[in-house]
Amino acid sequence: ARTFYYLSIAAAKRRLYIANPYFVPDDGAIDLLIAARRRGVDVRVMVAGIHNDNWMARQNSVRLYGPLLAAGIEIYEYNHTMLHQKTMVVDGVWATVGTTNFDPRSFAHNEENNICFWDPALSTELEETFLADMKGCERMTLEQWRTRPLLFKIVQNTVSLLQEQV
Repeated sequence: ARTFYYLSIAAAKRRLYIANPYFVPDDGAIDLLIAARRRGVDVRVMVAGIHNDNWMARQNSVRLYGPLLAAGIEIYEYNHTMLHQKTMVVDGVWATVGTTNFDPRSFAHNEENNICFWDPALSTELEETFLADMKGCERMTLEQWRTRPLLFKIVQNTVSLLQEQV
C-alpha cells in the first residue's frame, strides 16, 4: 500500500486529494507531498477532526502539519462527524479506496486492503465527493498551527514517541 500511495503522489501532475482519518505521514511521505506541491500540484488532505476515535493518531497528525502547511498544502479537519474513509484521487483519473490508513503502522504492520484503479469517471466522482465533504471541514492554517497552545505542543511531542504504534 505504501508503494502505491508514494508512487501516486510522485506521479501527480494537477490534483491530489487525500481523505484519511489517521494521517500520520513519515518523513518520506512528507517530502513527496511537499515535492508535489512544489511541482504545482493542488494537494489537499482531509483528516478526522474533533470527532476522532484515535486520540494518539490525531495528536501525531496535528504535530506534523507544520511543514505541509508551510509548503502550501491545504489541510482540512472534518468536524461534522467521524471521517473514516480512506481515499486518494490523483488528477481525476486514478484513485485508491480501501482500509489503509496513511500511517506507519498500516503501511508496515496491519493487513490492509485497497483497490487502485484508473477510471476517469469514477475518479471524478470521488473528487466531487471530496469537495462536497469539505463543507463539513475547517481548514487549518499555518498561523493556527503555529499558535496552538503550548500544552498541545508538549502533548503532541510526547505522543510522537509512540508514532509507530498508532
